Amino acid sequence: MTSYLLLIAAALGAGLMNSVAGGGSFLTFPALVFTGVPSIIANATSTVALCPGVLASAWAYRKEVEALKIPLKPAVVVSIGGGITGALLLLFTAQKTFDVIIPWLLLAATIAFAIGPRVTKIVRHKLWIGPKTLLVAQFLLGVYGGYFGGAVGIIMLAVWSLAGLRDIHAMNAGRTLLGGIMNAAAIVCFIIAGKVWWIQTSMMLAGAVTGGYIGARLARRVNPSVVRAAIIVVSVLVTIAFFRRT
Repeated sequence: MTSYLLLIAAALGAGLMNSVAGGGSFLTFPALVFTGVPSIIANATSTVALCPGVLASAWAYRKEVEALKIPLKPAVVVSIGGGITGALLLLFTAQKTFDVIIPWLLLAATIAFAIGPRVTKIVRHKLWIGPKTLLVAQFLLGVYGGYFGGAVGIIMLAVWSLAGLRDIHAMNAGRTLLGGIMNAAAIVCFIIAGKVWWIQTSMMLAGAVTGGYIGARLARRVNPSVVRAAIIVVSVLVTIAFFRRT
């Protein structure tokens, strides 16, 4: 029962985080692993549990998506292709190999989440990418999202800013929508491969959806900097814990 309560609480917090600033998997993935779920299955289960919450946030953001100035339909297609590719890469990764990779993935995601916006502000004045390059980058983001996905929303915002996007509300709506789509594509692969533990998923699902919808409603009223600072602290602690675990 204690484990299930931990999973529900982690999913609720992750849903809120994903809709406001991203990084929800920093809560759900370690919660699953620390309650005894093997890491690859934990990654797949976390993706399944969080995806409906992300899509709930995207629905709450549906008006803002209309203002997103990227080729949306092609972006959806390449996000699906990338999500499937990343999921297949994960499924063909040996369990022991993934256990070794995890701390480094968490470290890279933590660094990206922490310094991404600052680096973007510096680089976007010196670098610009066109629509075709944007779609290639979106496919690669989909691969990463399907494989692991930590801080993929922050990286997505950074890439889009290099394409000249500035409307943060529209960008948040877009990264929520496309993040949910790439995760949904990966989920199909995980389910077919039998890599989802459904009891844990059901425990987390309601919390993630509730947190995602509430978070999207609160996103316009909370200070994103405070939320980001809290997520960075959590991600650093989780990363340290996984390095100590290996």
